[in-house]
Amino acid sequence: MASHGDVKHDYHLVNPSPWPVVGSLALFVMAIGAVVWMKGLGDSGLLAAKNPVIFFVGLAGVLVTMAGWWGDVIKEGQQGHHTPVVDIHLRYGMILFIASEVMFFVAWFWAYFEMAIFHEARSAWEIAGDPDVMKAWAHWPPPNVETFDPFHLPLINTLILLLSGTTVTWAHHALQQGDRKGAMWGLILTVALGCLFTYVQFAIEYPEAGFAFGNMGDTTTANLYGSTFFMATGFHGAHVIIGTIFLAVCLIRLLAGHFTPQKHFGFEAAAWYWHFVDVVWLFLFAFVYVTPKLAMEG
Repeated sequence: MASHGDVKHDYHLVNPSPWPVVGSLALFVMAIGAVVWMKGLGDSGLLAAKNPVIFFVGLAGVLVTMAGWWGDVIKEGQQGHHTPVVDIHLRYGMILFIASEVMFFVAWFWAYFEMAIFHEARSAWEIAGDPDVMKAWAHWPPPNVETFDPFHLPLINTLILLLSGTTVTWAHHALQQGDRKGAMWGLILTVALGCLFTYVQFAIEYPEAGFAFGNMGDTTTANLYGSTFFMATGFHGAHVIIGTIFLAVCLIRLLAGHFTPQKHFGFEAAAWYWHFVDVVWLFLFAFVYVTPKLAMEG
């Protein structure tokens, strides 16, 4: 006869964990640190502007929380707590997370398209009576903005990401077939391509982006274009870095023997996330790089 305390369901009730509280405090410290770093909350000491110490203390706490919390989830899976019911709920959670990320990028695309499509109407609604400003908003991109050649660095990065999508798919299929060596090389190539994309974008492309705060010192006409460009592409770049770390952890787990052809949702979730990053970039390439260039030449 089963004892009174035996589990009689397929759900996993987790043990009390410190990570929600630790993570919340770390995020709060990091947010305050970002304000201090950029603006400052005092005249000297740790609260003085340009002091990054508090930010990096909070960031360290966030990284410790991520490692500890996700490490606990991995241990729970190895202990057999991830039953089919728990597994499907993990999948639902990842799908909802990616859906929330989609809406995050929708906000930036919305801002960009509103000015790209309705810029003349907005100038009439909001800044009527100022002929210089209305003239500046008569075209999109605004005057003095020199857009990137989309078929140079942006095209190279597009090809890099598309290739990484094929290598991560190769790794996934190899793992499903029990080919651990193929999965390993597929993941190694994907991580390398993710690092290459980040290098091309942040180290080569961004230093050439003269419209960051307005070309030729003209901040009035270029700041909105620059802000939408950098928020959309910059956050995408951050997602590439996160996805690369995600896949690198999966590579370490693969080498440690954590994945089997039947049980590898951690890697599958990383592959879903990476494909999402690929698709978002295709929209960015088409509408943030190619379309403005064609509009200026048309």
